[in-house]
Amino acid sequence: MTSSVFPQPLSAMGPSGDEINPEYKDLVADTREESEQKIHDVLSKLKDLLGRKSLGDQRELEACKQSLYSYGVLKYCSASLRLSPTRIEQGYAVQTQMADILSMCCVGLGSFRGMDVFTQEFLPSMVENLLFLADRLMNRALRDKAQNEMIRLFRKVFDSIGWLLRAHRHLIHHVMRSKHFESVQMCEDDDIAVVTIKMWNDIFRANSAVLAEMGNRALTGITDDIVYKMSSSSNPVIGRAAVKTLILIMDNSNSTHQLIYKRYRGLDDLSLKDWRGKGFDAALDQLIDRLQSDVPWRDTEHDPKESSEEKVRAACVIQATWRAHQTRKRLKNLPRAVSTLQRSFREKRRRQQEHAERQHAEEELRHQVCLRRQRAMRQFRQRQLHLMEILPAAQVERYMGELEKKAAVLIQRVWRGHSERRNFQQHKYILKQHKAAVTLQRAILRFLKRRKAQRIILTPFKGPKGLTDSRRTELRRQIEEHISLHPSSVMSAEGSMELHQRAQSLLHKHLVNKASDRAQEQHRQALLAQINTDIELLLNPPSLKDARGEDAILFLSRSVPVATRARQSHTALIQSMRLPWWRMLGEEFSSPEDPPRKDYDMDIESLYLGGS
Repeated sequence: MTSSVFPQPLSAMGPSGDEINPEYKDLVADTREESEQKIHDVLSKLKDLLGRKSLGDQRELEACKQSLYSYGVLKYCSASLRLSPTRIEQGYAVQTQMADILSMCCVGLGSFRGMDVFTQEFLPSMVENLLFLADRLMNRALRDKAQNEMIRLFRKVFDSIGWLLRAHRHLIHHVMRSKHFESVQMCEDDDIAVVTIKMWNDIFRANSAVLAEMGNRALTGITDDIVYKMSSSSNPVIGRAAVKTLILIMDNSNSTHQLIYKRYRGLDDLSLKDWRGKGFDAALDQLIDRLQSDVPWRDTEHDPKESSEEKVRAACVIQATWRAHQTRKRLKNLPRAVSTLQRSFREKRRRQQEHAERQHAEEELRHQVCLRRQRAMRQFRQRQLHLMEILPAAQVERYMGELEKKAAVLIQRVWRGHSERRNFQQHKYILKQHKAAVTLQRAILRFLKRRKAQRIILTPFKGPKGLTDSRRTELRRQIEEHISLHPSSVMSAEGSMELHQRAQSLLHKHLVNKASDRAQEQHRQALLAQINTDIELLLNPPSLKDARGEDAILFLSRSVPVATRARQSHTALIQSMRLPWWRMLGEEFSSPEDPPRKDYDMDIESLYLGGS
């Protein structure tokens, strides 16, 4: 990085000749190092410093901003906007944050020594750097099609520019003369156009005195850009912003009102034709009323020559604007069009060559096939003639009959194949339906088989069917012999039998009580749902202003103890309100009289009458 990018380091003295405040020493030291890696440190320290100062007195914040300018920190931040973003981690985002901090620090500094240099030299150069950054963000967004992130950063930079222009109105002329702002104005993208129009709208709405100080030349440039984007775009966002901005300009400047009417004849008809029914008809009606309020019909009738000259001039302006738009559009698309034309021409020539080669190969193949067929036919006829020469005269007729029979069989076979293929095409839909039915049946059978297997697993164990008494006695004897030969080391046979009987009884008990347990679980779930509903009603009651008569039914408890307790509390509160004030001393935090104990000695199941 060259040393000409950043400003030259200042002396180690403060603005009044004293040493630098220790609070700013680290920050100033980072700004004097010519390294892109220090930009992140400078940005974080600036955020921390301004965040702490903004919580204090306003005069302390002004002194902080003046110190940042005097120590050269703001010049460093302004110069960092022109650095290459590829050499900085998250370069565009960091430079956008730096632009936001710069615009905030350059507003509300108050009066200090060197104010003229700050206003006439530093601010114009900083605005130029901001416009340079905005131009770079716009080009990156249009080149890489990264509309979302780049357009968001572009909009944030223009918000910083608008914040500066609202505080320092003399910078508007510098912005209008900047080549970077001219490049932004010439962009045909709708998102870019919306950002620029909204910037002027915010400036004019914040301070209407800006219109009187701008002058006709600057104001004409702004209105030309707004009217051109309004007439060449169909985006409702651009139309709404343009209409509101023109209304602000015409309301706050009488000369501008006449200028807009004379310079843009037919703007009211164009607005009605293009923007009626786009969602901002009220603002559009206001603009049309202002355009038609001072229409000099009488002057036009008395001076037809002047009217015709104005129409010719208006037509020339429209033609020049349209031609300029078409020229810019063609110049922008020229490189892409040339490359597309070359690519399409090469592709077409390649396809033609391939088609010619393929056609030549097909013709050659067709010629070879014809030659082979002629040769085969000649050989076949020669063999026939030879056979007919060597055959006796009595067998020639028989031989010809066999040939006719073979030909008939061949014709029949070809015809039957053709007929079967045609019938297959006709019955193809029926075959598809049959296959679909087979697939569905197969799936249903698999499903039923799985359900049957699940039912077999869940059903209790049943002995094998078809056992006779003799077979059962034999199996029992074999089991006893196996147990006697292989005794268990853990439990005896009697213990195993007892354990088996106990397990069978527990399983039987579980199966018997399964239905009742499920019913009890459902009852508990219903009670919990009722309790949750009551809690939601108690936590979110309507206000007394919005409450209705039927809302009181929702808060009536069906529990006798709860209703009794609520009634007693209400009665105690009414009685305490009727007592004289001296009887209430010392009893503000006392609870109402405890209800009698007998009201609580009730069955707990009465609390949930709705769920029983």
